[in-house]
Amino acid sequence: MKTMSERDIEKSYSKEDFVSKLRRLADCIEKNENFRISVAGEAIYVPDRAEFTIEHERGDGAHELEFQVKWKDEA
Repeated sequence: MKTMSERDIEKSYSKEDFVSKLRRLADCIEKNENFRISVAGEAIYVPDRAEFTIEHERGDGAHELEFQVKWKDEA
C-alpha cells in the first residue's frame, strides 16, 4: 500500500480569495459536509469528522493566528 508523502505548504491568498474559502468551509461545517480545497495544485478533501482549533503565537513583536483543521486518515 502506498503512503502519502509528507507535505508542509504555506500559500498566500488575496483577502477576497481567503474570505471565499473561509465562507465555503463554514458552509460545509454547518451542513456536516466534506470540504474540498485545492492548495498549491493538490486537491485536499477535508472530512466532516475533522477537528477545529485556533492557535495564537506571539514573539519579537509579531503575531500569528492560525485556524487549524485536523483529521487523521481512516484505516
